Amino acid sequence: MNLETHLSRHDEDVKNVILRISEVAKTISGGFASRQGASDSSNVYGERQSALDVWADELLISDLRDSGLVRYLASEEQPDVLTFPDSATDLGLTLDPLDGSSLIGVNLSVGTIVGIYRGNVLCPGNELLGAMYVLYGPLTTLTYCLKEGVHEFAMDKKGVFVLLKENVTLPDGKIYGPGALRRDYLPAHRAFIETLEEEGYKLRYSGSLVADVHQILHKGGVFTYPAFAGNERGKLRLLFEAIPMGFIVSQAGGAASDGHRDLLSIKPEGVCQRVPVYIGGKREIDLIVDINKERSV
Repeated sequence: MNLETHLSRHDEDVKNVILRISEVAKTISGGFASRQGASDSSNVYGERQSALDVWADELLISDLRDSGLVRYLASEEQPDVLTFPDSATDLGLTLDPLDGSSLIGVNLSVGTIVGIYRGNVLCPGNELLGAMYVLYGPLTTLTYCLKEGVHEFAMDKKGVFVLLKENVTLPDGKIYGPGALRRDYLPAHRAFIETLEEEGYKLRYSGSLVADVHQILHKGGVFTYPAFAGNERGKLRLLFEAIPMGFIVSQAGGAASDGHRDLLSIKPEGVCQRVPVYIGGKREIDLIVDINKERSV
């Protein structure tokens, strides 16, 4: 079954925006070889952008604006929410156009992350209509969820996204993907990691959120980029990274937290907000929440 057929039971505007993004993803997938290196610009966070960051961002914004399918669009590479008043729908999207772009030069997997809302995008994740991500690896895969299961598609030789796995569920597993330097761990997080290691969890971490969470989704365990010394608010972006990826894993039977509360309950205060992130199995998420509770008493 192809992606378009699989989406046929959903609202027409939501179906069409996912299909539109899937077409742009094919273009992005074909652009890696010719767009290596850094650009002359920085994003809203002061981070140097790669040439692919800028190109993917411009490509997605231009295509979605011209489609008439999106009214509100927030991109990790832009300082403000964009509004397209001529849109025929009330859909709002959040975009991380190219997550993990620092890995492009060494040919490791990167991805595109999308959150889908009705109206305002500055909403907690429990108000999402759905979310999706594209992983550019040995295969280009597209995973989406519209609250009716998590479904994975792979791009075939003809450029068609065909069903790879339907109703993906998070298995039990012992993998952990830990961001931040060990020397900077805060005490509760250090205790969490030490507990996982004592239980035989294997470290698997690439530096690409999409790739690392995708692995957890299929093999079980937990991905984390915690609060750490010098950055107690965390590093990952709530709106563009934590909420969509946390939503997908939660819909697959897992959970997502900032270490204290459900990530999907947090209302973004602005497009730039950062947050500590724990995404994975319910057991692992309960563990970090319990450790933080014990240490706050």
